[in-house]
Amino acid sequence: MTNPPADPAPAGQAPAEGRPNWAGRELLLEVGAVAHGGHCVARYEGRVVFVRHTLPGETVRAVVTEDGGAGFCRADAVEILTASPDRVAPPCPHAGPARCGGCDWQHASGPAQRRLKAAVIAEALTRLGGLAPEQAAVTVEELPVDGPNPLLGWRTRTVYARTSDGRIGFHRHRGSSIEIIGHCPIATAPVGSPSAVARAAQAADRPGATGIEVVGPDAVLLHTPAPASARRGRGRRPPDRVQLIEGPASIEHVVLGRTFRVRPDGFWQVHPAAAATFVEAALAMLDPQPGETALDLYAGAGLFTAFLGDRVGPTGAVLGLESSRGAVADAEANLGDLPHAQVQVGSVDPQSVTRLAADAGRAIDVVVLDPPRSGAGGPVMAAVLGLAPRAVAYIACDPAAFARDVRTAADLGWRLAGLRAFDAFPMTQHMECVGLLLPAVAP
Repeated sequence: MTNPPADPAPAGQAPAEGRPNWAGRELLLEVGAVAHGGHCVARYEGRVVFVRHTLPGETVRAVVTEDGGAGFCRADAVEILTASPDRVAPPCPHAGPARCGGCDWQHASGPAQRRLKAAVIAEALTRLGGLAPEQAAVTVEELPVDGPNPLLGWRTRTVYARTSDGRIGFHRHRGSSIEIIGHCPIATAPVGSPSAVARAAQAADRPGATGIEVVGPDAVLLHTPAPASARRGRGRRPPDRVQLIEGPASIEHVVLGRTFRVRPDGFWQVHPAAAATFVEAALAMLDPQPGETALDLYAGAGLFTAFLGDRVGPTGAVLGLESSRGAVADAEANLGDLPHAQVQVGSVDPQSVTRLAADAGRAIDVVVLDPPRSGAGGPVMAAVLGLAPRAVAYIACDPAAFARDVRTAADLGWRLAGLRAFDAFPMTQHMECVGLLLPAVAP
């Protein structure tokens, strides 16, 4: 796989002085390997071209959409001259160049999408994780949905953007313009059907609304801009203010026979089969035993905490850590029948990990790590592995961040002993991994 630049320039960066800007230029490209980010890699006149809406091995006519100014540019394939056998007609009319940015692989068959994602994972684990190719090989597994096509009808929540004239849709790729839509094929009917979109449009007709989030069959949340004073570094705007305007104060999720209640604006996996799948994978890897002590870091509403609590039993203990107070409140309710399992409020950092282990008052046997897209990071990995658990299950939503943390673990004397990957976000570039970390030398 072709290695992309380590840190692509932000959108709109000017090309090098004296070099013409390629934006808008047409290129004839022979497309190479897939790269992380929902595109493939080509080369033209010595420059790397990240090209979307194509597949490895194709010959395409592409239009440059952005000149990165650092030896690369971005482009959309606008004409397929030699098609891959994996190419299919996109089932969504809004997919394609300069259209909706929500999906990346509508033009690829399901098996091809999973092979592309497996290649992205393997490339990250070899290049960033330091693994040998045979260690990084993985098969991306399909998740079931209620319907004939596992690529469609899976998304249980989505945020519709609102235009200034009150229409709704989704942002186009790497832009602020909005693709107006009538339905979303990858969403479940209560979220993406024409009637759901119409309901969202009606709810969006409120002063200050920038978007409407539809969650499951009942909940609707209003998005409004956060104050300018809360603006983040490098000009990035902070997350929207979110307010529940329709539906219940909590949403019920049943996972492997256990019921969880989570506030509508709280985190929960968007694929209906994801939570149970990840729990089963992590528990199979860790094999928690009665009487053991577990940590659940980035615990959310207590999903893994609860099932760890079931496994270790009342003679064991599970301590979770989660930064969102709302999620911790949900976790307290969800863990009411498990007094030996609890989630505390706090950011996951080395000091908090050390304190949490001290609160347990005994050796830590197993750990679940389920960090955000940025990964756990070196200091947290060092703190966790420094507790000397017998096993760590790492749930990863970004292969590059996961690979960097695997490399840190290897430097500290640990190895990636198991890996499963899941297509929890069909049609998009995203996937989920569950990895097992063990000491390189058994104690």
